[in-house]
Amino acid sequence: MADTWSAVPAALFTGHREVVQPDWIDYNGHMNLAFYVLAFDHATDAIFEEFGLDEAYRERFNQSIFVAETHVVYLDEAMQGDGLLFASRILEHGDKKVRLFHEMYAEKSGALIATIELMVLHVDLGARKVVPFAAEALASIDAMAAAHAALDMPDQAGRAVAM
Repeated sequence: MADTWSAVPAALFTGHREVVQPDWIDYNGHMNLAFYVLAFDHATDAIFEEFGLDEAYRERFNQSIFVAETHVVYLDEAMQGDGLLFASRILEHGDKKVRLFHEMYAEKSGALIATIELMVLHVDLGARKVVPFAAEALASIDAMAAAHAALDMPDQAGRAVAM
């Protein structure tokens, strides 16, 4: 994992950017924790759209992705109007799920400000059951995972909350 945007490996998916909105600011004057998760959710949507798991996919297969588990690490503050940059990687995957990791960077300073690790499941929306990805989506996931396989595991990956 990179500590600054300039050190982000080229293999990572960097197709999402965001700006901290005024209504995301809490009584402490910085971005509320819920909106870190919202911004990371937008980054999750962006990477899965890259795999072809978009609205057309949902309509064609009546299948989508559900997040089953997350772990957020807050490293620094984000303030109103700050630009946010995201680097995303696949830590591991199978034919029905993806363990995904996003890093959030401050656009102005390039500093790493938060990370999230997610377990994402592929779900049949009619049966509400976990099912395999369509072949073309899985091929895209496989290709990106292969590009990420040689990267070092991020420091925050696999962590649990502890004192």
